[in-house]
Amino acid sequence: MQSLLAIADPTRRRIVELLAVRERTAGELVREFDVSAPAISQHLKVLREAGLVTVRAEGQSRVQALNPAGFGDLEDWLEKTRSVWSRRLDALERELRAEDAAPARKRRKKSLS
Repeated sequence: MQSLLAIADPTRRRIVELLAVRERTAGELVREFDVSAPAISQHLKVLREAGLVTVRAEGQSRVQALNPAGFGDLEDWLEKTRSVWSRRLDALERELRAEDAAPARKRRKKSLS
């Protein structure tokens, strides 16, 4: 899953967060970081190759934007992971409730004896 690897890096995650607010040129993105322009260009390349970011020419500028379709793999993975944890947490809740109910059942049995 290339998209998950792409956002594993904190700089790339921050770029995605910035682009979620609005489209930006590479120069605008560079000003947000303490790294060189070539480093930001490399991060953008990784994000583009993962399908998370698109670029379009606007005059002399190249405008970077999020590609919502590129997040489909991430959404699918998160949904699968979320459902697994949801089932596990539901099972844990049932077990804990059963444990809580057990002493009450024992007390009721003793009082009936």
